[in-house]
Amino acid sequence: MIYACSFNTTNLLVHLIPNGTPAVLIPFIVLVETIRNLIRPLTLAIRLTANIIAGHLLVTLLTSVTPLAPLVFYPLILLAQIILARLEIAVAIIQAYVFSVLMTLYNA
Repeated sequence: MIYACSFNTTNLLVHLIPNGTPAVLIPFIVLVETIRNLIRPLTLAIRLTANIIAGHLLVTLLTSVTPLAPLVFYPLILLAQIILARLEIAVAIIQAYVFSVLMTLYNA
């Protein structure tokens, strides 16, 4: 966006304004679209952080139950922990892919 402002201002403004926008609304629309483009990476980071925290909370909650559980449930808890660890790894891989794709789209 900085490059577009510096070297290609006309083309940048064309992409910020939808076709058929009344002339009175153009400054407001440009302001809203500029703010939206600047906030996108922040919302992406918040979503990524929330997904990471959710996975860690599940593992932490399951681990905190282990000392209180009877010995009979230990194999079940261990199996659940292994499944959650694999799920968290899968989610991390998917989140890395989504983060990379969206940052590429947002920066383009």
